[in-house]
Amino acid sequence: MATPTTLTEQLKFIQFDVANNIARITLNHAPYNVLTVPMMTELAQSIESLNGRGDIKAILVGSAQKTFSAGISLEDSKPDRVFQTLEAFNRVFAAIREISKPLIMVVNGPAIGAGSELVAFGDMVIATPQAKFAQPEVKLGVFPPFAAVMLPQLIGPKKTYELILTGEALTAEDALRLGFVNKVVPEKDLDKTVDDVLAKISEFSAPVLEVTKKVIGSSIGLPLDEAMKKSQNIYLNELMNLQDVQEGLRAVLEKRKPVWKNK
Repeated sequence: MATPTTLTEQLKFIQFDVANNIARITLNHAPYNVLTVPMMTELAQSIESLNGRGDIKAILVGSAQKTFSAGISLEDSKPDRVFQTLEAFNRVFAAIREISKPLIMVVNGPAIGAGSELVAFGDMVIATPQAKFAQPEVKLGVFPPFAAVMLPQLIGPKKTYELILTGEALTAEDALRLGFVNKVVPEKDLDKTVDDVLAKISEFSAPVLEVTKKVIGSSIGLPLDEAMKKSQNIYLNELMNLQDVQEGLRAVLEKRKPVWKNK
């Protein structure tokens, strides 16, 4: 696997930067961030390269264009190419699902089709009123394979039927009300809001954040009893083995801020 430094030199459609314990991935395929197979491969590689990085506390995915993403290219949607396209998108989904770092989507424009599905993969979403989210695939005679499975868990089955069967878009405020988006802020406040969220996350131990994300992600969809057992097992056998757990407890007793070792 390429290191972040060598990977950055190879990227054509993605900007990738790591600084101050934060990895920033920026979609940059002008003008509409259409998701081609090479672009999705770069996105997956960028996320995969962060596995095992103990210094990274969060990942941001945003856009350098006014459109977050207009979805899959029409060329890559043709029957003779769609298998490779789905494989590439599956790789992105797997990379996001398996990454242990909190991943935040920053959306300041339309996210259409696979672009909206990509947003759904994020752990958190911060948007502006300029954002909108749509699954218009039915207008092209197809359906969104990822959204059809993921959206019922995120916004409920009835709203999923409405969005996918009509192809109508969600406004940012609608997405916030449904829980698809965490925050909607004016464009002028977007950078500060993102920085505030990152500052809060950065206060905490990286491995504790990772274990916490693992519990939440792996429990979704499980029966309650099974999810509780999984959570307690991770708590006892993974969390309790971290040095930062002891540091956190000592800091409370000594009435001071913890000094995390990120171990």
